[in-house]
Amino acid sequence: MADQSTHTKAAADGAGYWTANIRIIVISLIIWALVSFGFGILLRPMLSGISVGGTDLGFWFAQQGSILVFLALIFFYAWRMNKLDREYGVEED
Repeated sequence: MADQSTHTKAAADGAGYWTANIRIIVISLIIWALVSFGFGILLRPMLSGISVGGTDLGFWFAQQGSILVFLALIFFYAWRMNKLDREYGVEED
């Protein structure tokens, strides 16, 4: 009987872990798509009046901004997943 409740708790913890993991991934992908595709391509005409470093903001996002945001997302994901791993007790040694 105790084994069944332990199994149920472990399954619930696993489901919570994966729900949080997928939520982080989806939010990161949305930010990445918005910055790289949205700001760099679709919204570029609207951003052309704003100057950054001698060029317009849309061009900057297409050339450098999307890469910098992508790198920031990588570090954010690693930091957040380490924190999530500690919360659920599945951290690496």
